[in-house]
Amino acid sequence: MHRMLSSRRIFSHLTAGATLTLATASAFAHPGHDGATVSASLFAGLAHPFTGADHLLAMAAVGVWSALAASPKGSFDNSTSKMDLLRLPFAFVAMMLVGAALGLGGVTLPAVEPMIAASLLVIGLLVAARAKLSAMAGMAIVGGFALFHGYAHGAELPATAEALPAVLAYVGGFAVSTMTLHVMGIGAGAFLRRHAGWIARVAGAGVALYGVGLLVA
Repeated sequence: MHRMLSSRRIFSHLTAGATLTLATASAFAHPGHDGATVSASLFAGLAHPFTGADHLLAMAAVGVWSALAASPKGSFDNSTSKMDLLRLPFAFVAMMLVGAALGLGGVTLPAVEPMIAASLLVIGLLVAARAKLSAMAGMAIVGGFALFHGYAHGAELPATAEALPAVLAYVGGFAVSTMTLHVMGIGAGAFLRRHAGWIARVAGAGVALYGVGLLVA
């Protein structure tokens, strides 16, 4: 009985903490990616994914989901290799770079902000459910959403020939930071998978709720 009460108390504290985290994160979410121009540099690119909760949560969640569910043989099971763990992160980064190129090139994509919010909702739910999908389906999902995350980055950059070296440094910087967030998510997901899978479910639900909040806002 004491253990049950203790578990409930811990769960309530974690739930409250998650709620506070989501509320705090909303203050750091990007207010919009349309019309803004960033100062392009390697340092700015490295820092940018950490300056908005929408990008940060999506990238970390991709890593967590990869650790919870990735598999080498086209379906998700318990036998994973390092390469299998990186399938989803590589798909995300590759399509994010494609999206950045589209944004920098002036190509117009519809519903960028709603799609970024939807990425949090969908990937959060996949983490919460520890969804078992084929590797190709997982890569298609995260890659499709990454296109919009990358577009949001690229659309903010100055599109001039003089700025090209700084822009390339910026793009390289946020690609490195994105992969770093994925790897951090993989580490967290691997730990939770072995020791506290239910916390990963709560965290995934929190990310999904944050996505809902962005969609409503």
